[in-house]
Amino acid sequence: MPITNQQVEGHAFLRQMYDDSYFPDRVVDRGKAILLRLCERIEAEQPSDLRTLYALTQAATEEFNLLDREFVAAGSGIETAAREWICDEFCFVASAYGFTDADAEVLTAGRDW
Repeated sequence: MPITNQQVEGHAFLRQMYDDSYFPDRVVDRGKAILLRLCERIEAEQPSDLRTLYALTQAATEEFNLLDREFVAAGSGIETAAREWICDEFCFVASAYGFTDADAEVLTAGRDW
């Protein structure tokens, strides 16, 4: 399903990670794909409240938990700066879909990175 949200469509997800050679592009590509799938799910399921949105972001957070292993295997990892960048992307997604009051910590509450 193609993304229809104009803000999301024009957004450069995880740009800072792509700009930093510490993070392999092929693994960052997978992180970008997780975020785009989250957007697709939001558009398909159209959550009407934060509780429902948080369920969707939790699933994406769990995918990032698994992706961290791939970063580590590639000699990298989701460390302090990357954590902030990824959390910022979750906040961007929530805001782009009208959830401006979403709590940044709750959006990625299940993270282990």
